[in-house]
Amino acid sequence: MKKQRMKAVALSTVISAGALLAGAAQADQTLNSILSVGQSKVDAARASQVRINKLQDQTSDLIVQFKQENKQIEGLRVYNKQMEKQLEAQRAALAELDDAIANVTVIQREVPPLIIRMLDAMEQFVELDAPYKKELRLERIAKQRANLDSAKITVAEKFRQVVELYNIEAEYARKVDSYPDSVTIEGQELDGTILAIGRVSLMFQTADRSVTAAWDRGLNKWVTLSADEYAGTVYNGIRMAQKKASNGILALPVHAPEAAQ
Repeated sequence: MKKQRMKAVALSTVISAGALLAGAAQADQTLNSILSVGQSKVDAARASQVRINKLQDQTSDLIVQFKQENKQIEGLRVYNKQMEKQLEAQRAALAELDDAIANVTVIQREVPPLIIRMLDAMEQFVELDAPYKKELRLERIAKQRANLDSAKITVAEKFRQVVELYNIEAEYARKVDSYPDSVTIEGQELDGTILAIGRVSLMFQTADRSVTAAWDRGLNKWVTLSADEYAGTVYNGIRMAQKKASNGILALPVHAPEAAQ
């Protein structure tokens, strides 16, 4: 009886050990399955994080690009406003040009008579003025009159030349000048030097300073001056005009201003 019990206990122990081994193997399989699922989730999470990081980088790039595009758009808006102002100014300029072109025929018709009147007035002025470089001034006027008939010179250029003559005449009023010339004093022709102090005074003196004279606008002729009083002064004025002496004060005969008629 004891031997049968011992066999039964041994058999029961073997069965229990087999069941335990079988349960352990099953547990290992279950654990491996759990670990495998966990690793898959970790891998999936890692892949998701990579995608998220990539999307964040792409988003950052898009934001930077968006800001750059906004700056360019703002710059283009400012540029367009400036261009619009320029276009408006050009439209106004074109309108003015259209008006000028429409009136060009009238201008071309009216300018030549104006030029003639200007030359007539200048010639009359030179004839009535003191004889300062009179022949040269009249030659300029005659040359300009000849240019009026030239088809090679535009109306604008003819007008510019006349204005230039007026500028030359105006410059004489601000010049101190001297040059050699011959004058007639009391029926006698004398060689000497002319001294012009703007349009204030015009004087003459021979080389030996024996004769000193001034142009009298009222008498319209040369009048002899006192050698003792003016010979030295006029001589010094001539040297100043020729840059042979430093500028200084000159006591010269000057006509008193007259009331306009």
